[in-house]
Amino acid sequence: MIPYRLRRLGKVMESDPDDPNEAEGVLNPAAGVTPDGRVHLLPRVVARGNVSRVGLAEVLVEGGAPVGVRRRGIVLAPDETWERGVAHGGVEDPRVTYIERLGVQVMTYVAFGPLGPRIAIAVSSDLENWRRLGPLHFSYEPEWSVDLNLYPNKDAVFFPEPIPGPDGTQCYAMLHRPMWHAKWLGLADALPAPAELHDDRPGIWISYVSAEAVESDIRAITGLRSHRCVALPEFAYESAKIGAGPPPIRVPEGWLLIHHGVEGEVDAGFDPTVQQDVIYRAGAMVLDPADPSRVLERGSEALLEPGNDDERAGIVPNVVFPTAIVNIDARQFVFYGMADARIGVAELERISAQ
Repeated sequence: MIPYRLRRLGKVMESDPDDPNEAEGVLNPAAGVTPDGRVHLLPRVVARGNVSRVGLAEVLVEGGAPVGVRRRGIVLAPDETWERGVAHGGVEDPRVTYIERLGVQVMTYVAFGPLGPRIAIAVSSDLENWRRLGPLHFSYEPEWSVDLNLYPNKDAVFFPEPIPGPDGTQCYAMLHRPMWHAKWLGLADALPAPAELHDDRPGIWISYVSAEAVESDIRAITGLRSHRCVALPEFAYESAKIGAGPPPIRVPEGWLLIHHGVEGEVDAGFDPTVQQDVIYRAGAMVLDPADPSRVLERGSEALLEPGNDDERAGIVPNVVFPTAIVNIDARQFVFYGMADARIGVAELERISAQ
């Protein structure tokens, strides 16, 4: 049993009809704290034509809980060639981890470029000014017999501190979700999946980079190695695919990872104009602190599922998509996309032993 639950609090942000940058929704935010101690969201804002940017919005708090936001503008736009395709483009679904040992906020985001969605990294000291480090590069691992650089990838998030790597050295590690399943890619046939992987449904992977190398040169964080599959779909609410949510947080049981699980069928690939018959829910698992590629515990039931009109009706109906977690006055709040159209918040609570 996972001894945690999510308690829905309500909506904190929706699109401004007078802002052309938000014509097709605000959703799936990252979160962080500026040097002056103010909590901020970094929402994905979508302009007409499905062009995404990353915004910045201060979180407004009343009674100790988030109730709304104050917009501060756009901090990342699809300005680079690898963020723009022939008929599409965007910087999508940011996740932000503050790595105290490096003294920077590390943003992973989806660069929707010429070859579809790929993961890229930017860093910042203040959440407002971001320096791109570029797309990620995955080393070739003979035991898997695939080059992960050739596959679409999403849902990337870093751990907030060095962890043990497969060789015993201290590493920074990133969770991510490569995709080779034909239906999710809009292909007639699946791409070749890694050797020894007998399930081509998208799941959560982990990759590592030497802490020593990154601390010598932050740009080294874009080169990842020693890839491992952490978890594949297992339960009914995640029968189609799973992906990481907010950055993992350290709890007494290990690393708590809130993730999303998808149930249903889709044949649309990445075409946003084709309606998907799916349900997105939030779940959780606990990873081993001595070996975070190993799952210690996993919830068989969702922590949060679409339960009101804001979550059931939108750009993509029936979606709760957790992407950020922050601590406010010793309480932990998870922010999530609602139906790909707006942003909600829920409180993460520990369940007392009976």
